[in-house]
Amino acid sequence: MSAEFSILSATLLFLFVIDPFGNIPILLSVMKGVPQKRQYQIVVRDGLIGLIILVCFLFFGAEFLALLHLETESISIAGGVVLFVIALKMIFPSPYAKDAGPVMEPFIVPISIPMLAGPSTLATLLVMVKSYPNDQQDLLISVSAAWGTSVVILAMAPLLNRVLKEKGLAALERLMGMLLLMMSVQMLVNGIRSLFTHTLASL
Repeated sequence: MSAEFSILSATLLFLFVIDPFGNIPILLSVMKGVPQKRQYQIVVRDGLIGLIILVCFLFFGAEFLALLHLETESISIAGGVVLFVIALKMIFPSPYAKDAGPVMEPFIVPISIPMLAGPSTLATLLVMVKSYPNDQQDLLISVSAAWGTSVVILAMAPLLNRVLKEKGLAALERLMGMLLLMMSVQMLVNGIRSLFTHTLASL
């Protein structure tokens, strides 16, 4: 039996996976030379595109999973493993992870994809859709809240960079990584417990 759905918990999970604080250095790099007013416009535009992608996965994710014949337990365990790896990367970042490539005015990449609607976020959304098939409206609220918070944080990137500096941003990302690590372990535990329960019930 799945645990009761919580809008707050789901919102925090999506927020940790999107990791807007960890994306600030990349955003500042790709926005270098772009006027600040134009930066806000780009973040809002690409943010809306990212939201459209997330909503599409929310309402059509169940059909995608059904097409692949994936069960809730396997989705939960796989999702927990993916989030565990993401959390470790947030806590112990690679020294090459902040390379953003050539500088130009961004369009869709990298803000819409992968910052807001990256593979890890979409995979997490598919896990939630499969685990809570009757809570799509609440999932929409959670995704929208996490998306809105992330867009606001990304729009405030220049201000946050001046206030928190590189070390402050790194500390926030590690804190989010620790919280995500605990949530990923819980997801693994729930998946494994449910798997054993179903196995014993079928004996």
